[in-house]
Amino acid sequence: MNRLAWLLFAVVSFLWGIPYFLIKIAIEDLSPVLVVAGRTAIAAAVLIPFALMRGTLGALRGRMRVVALIAAVHIIGPFLLITYGEQHITSSLTGILIAVEPVVIALLLSRAEPLTPVRILGLFLGFAGVVILVGVDLSGDRYGLLGAAMVLAAAVSYAVATMLVQRHAADLPPESLTVGTTVITTLVLLPASLFALPDAPVGADAWGALAVLGVFCTAVALLAFYKLIGLAGSNRAGLVTYVNPVVAVLLGVALLNEPVGPGTVAGFAVVVAGCWFCTRPVPARAEEKILEPSR
Repeated sequence: MNRLAWLLFAVVSFLWGIPYFLIKIAIEDLSPVLVVAGRTAIAAAVLIPFALMRGTLGALRGRMRVVALIAAVHIIGPFLLITYGEQHITSSLTGILIAVEPVVIALLLSRAEPLTPVRILGLFLGFAGVVILVGVDLSGDRYGLLGAAMVLAAAVSYAVATMLVQRHAADLPPESLTVGTTVITTLVLLPASLFALPDAPVGADAWGALAVLGVFCTAVALLAFYKLIGLAGSNRAGLVTYVNPVVAVLLGVALLNEPVGPGTVAGFAVVVAGCWFCTRPVPARAEEKILEPSR
């Protein structure tokens, strides 16, 4: 990756490490659907003037089907799953479970990129790490298991979306794609969010968390991530989930007093090892063998 790609990687890694902490604060006073609709509405409001100034919104003409699909699998589905899931599990565990995304990407790319023994080992370790995390942190907790399942489903959705962007929307200006996905999400969730308005006064912490989620963790982060996919590809862009959990765990422990035991650390280490093996470059010989015509 070039310098710009590394810079974008660092920005996205940080900005997507803090949402789990902020979501935990926001859902104290606001409903999950309102949090998701609110953060995308804020992101759209920030980015529309920017896209208009650059004159890039015209790039969306004739591309709204794919933009709507990306909105569904990259924002609507995973944002809701994570926000509802965090009602039952800690923000630290949420960030760690999302780290399986590179494993899912490797599995989805298995037809195009061969599953070498090293990658198969990575897949095994990735899923073993999830089993350790869920078994240690959520043993016997029915609602905790439901929350973990929601977050894992979100990780799968993120992986699918990352590949969709690379294959079908990498040529779109990042600000245009982000405007399209956030506006669609806001419109889809607006009716449900109007029925979920808070009855009691909302604290300044919740509003502040929602504002940061919208401006930085959605608008700025999506801009950077879509640009990163175009520069580095879906496999490498998905590696931001190596760093996200570290930020999420540090914030959860330091500011929310969330427990992190040896089992959690061990599970996370196994997940990261699995991701590392899954994303190893395919050996040239293996690639040639795949491309070789059958005789």
